[in-house]
Amino acid sequence: MLVAKPQKPADEVFLNVPYDEKFKKLFLAYIAGISAFGMVARATLEITTSKRRLERILDLIRACQFSVHDLCRVELDRRAPRTPRFNMPFELGLSVGHQKTKKPRKHEWFVCESKSYRLAKSLSDLNGTDPFIHDGRIEGVFRELGNIFRRPGKQPSVQQMWRIYVELRRNLPIVLHHAGSATPYTARVFKELGVIASTAAEIIMIE
Repeated sequence: MLVAKPQKPADEVFLNVPYDEKFKKLFLAYIAGISAFGMVARATLEITTSKRRLERILDLIRACQFSVHDLCRVELDRRAPRTPRFNMPFELGLSVGHQKTKKPRKHEWFVCESKSYRLAKSLSDLNGTDPFIHDGRIEGVFRELGNIFRRPGKQPSVQQMWRIYVELRRNLPIVLHHAGSATPYTARVFKELGVIASTAAEIIMIE
């Protein structure tokens, strides 16, 4: 009697990005690109319980084999009091600390930016770490994800990632309408976008 071999769970990627309207296209690009590699994007958007937020963020990072941190938001925001965005570098620091412990599993982290050489000024403690520069463009995100994740087997092309992204953009208004949301940065919308991207990737990557 033949017994089906259990499938290995998909690797998970902690996605640390700014949640704002200007970043929306790149947010979808990250979800599309990560799904193209057969992995699952995770984010703090999933945190909806009353448990202390910091503990939930740490739990998410510990559950993921990888983390991608986009540090392109270093400018002051426009609302008073004008402040920089500290969440992204803080969550990067949590990932770096977790990697050093290697508990309960190995963790690898990667830094992305939109401008060359800026990281050396904004976060000099990372000098010696080469960020992946996406130029603030969708195709740049796809290109740099291809440089980050060099996995065994067939690598998704930028064109294949674009096709998954187009499917996400096409479905986004429907998902937002069903969720009663004006933004993709909610737990329900993020979850549904991940399902759409994974489903599209399964079809596109075997063609």
